[in-house]
Amino acid sequence: MALVRERRHQQALRLSLPPPIPAADFRHRPAHPPPLFPAITSPLSPVINDLSDLQKLSVLGHGNSGTVYKVRHRRTSSIFALKVLRFDHNTTTVRQQAVREAEILKRVDSPYIVRCHAVFDSDDDICFAMEHMERGSLQDVLLLHKVLSEEVISGVARRVLQGLQYLHRMKIVHRDIKPSNLLINAKGHVKIADFGVSRVVVGKHDSCDRFMGTCAYMSPERFDPEKWGGDHNADEFAGDVWSLGVVVLECLKGHYPLIGVGEKPDWAALVCAICFGEKLEMPENSSPEFRSFVRRCLEKDWRNRGTINELLDHPFVSRREILIDFG
Repeated sequence: MALVRERRHQQALRLSLPPPIPAADFRHRPAHPPPLFPAITSPLSPVINDLSDLQKLSVLGHGNSGTVYKVRHRRTSSIFALKVLRFDHNTTTVRQQAVREAEILKRVDSPYIVRCHAVFDSDDDICFAMEHMERGSLQDVLLLHKVLSEEVISGVARRVLQGLQYLHRMKIVHRDIKPSNLLINAKGHVKIADFGVSRVVVGKHDSCDRFMGTCAYMSPERFDPEKWGGDHNADEFAGDVWSLGVVVLECLKGHYPLIGVGEKPDWAALVCAICFGEKLEMPENSSPEFRSFVRRCLEKDWRNRGTINELLDHPFVSRREILIDFG
């Protein structure tokens, strides 16, 4: 509990967002250099050679250090999401994360990952031209519907597992699976987004900053490596499985599931719940398959936690293929 006392006054789960950043007119900005890497396109996807190819339509959202715009390709009228991250002398870490994200996006091409079409870099910002996900994030859906049916949750879990299976085979650990990073397109397909704190695992015992990511969805071995064997020997990929388990349980409970409703989700409460909480409370109306799946994901000892391949064969997600309908 010394760890709890030491970190009691650190960052809480929910942080206030910065004031909205004034909208930019891309046509009048200084010319950007060519994209950091060639666009990954299908035969029907337009090539984005410069930011001037894009017309800003609206703001989709704000976040720390940046803004996401809905944009239209001027020549083809194709719609994209443009994520603009801005830097100053105090945002070295943000730039490092953005460059890391660009390098990872250059490697990936999967129907379970939000596609990146081009990246533009300058001294002041970095811009990602991304696939537009029309229905927003899973967090948006939960805010609207509060809870989801097990049938829908099963489909969400299966697609995230398939995305993680692809990433892990590429030696990429996401490290920030949470509702706001799971985006949904017009067809109801869920895809993994936001690789700002992700990393490529070089070796089995490759070290990293274990506290990068959203602490509420971190696994026990990342919070307390001494107790849960997280120092150098832990399988980093197992942390993504834990995060998915928290998301799945949240979808059925209708709130962050590891602490009580109304309890302040500060560092101390999260450490107690994630590292020391013994009883995992399941919704009374949950099925045996749901409970079994969540328990395999939320096994505190990463060595006993379910693997991606095991979970893809689990009865909860191996049901017949379901078209996910978010209503």
